Amino acid sequence: MPVYDYECASCGTFETARRIAERDEPAACPLCGATAVRVTIGAPTVGGSANAQASGAEDAGNYGMRHCGGCLCCG
Repeated sequence: MPVYDYECASCGTFETARRIAERDEPAACPLCGATAVRVTIGAPTVGGSANAQASGAEDAGNYGMRHCGGCLCCG
């Protein structure tokens, strides 16, 4: 089962393993038993189509990255 982070207002953050279907439901704090909400953090964005077009990189991939001669894809 995946591990998710939750934050108790009194005790702070903790981790717990839960089913994916239950990930957004509040969890009981292991120290005080209070209801805790899931901590969600947005993933950072790397590159992007606007950045790739602005830099003139026509061969840039979906994440704004380019292949190089030394990578395993381009060999």
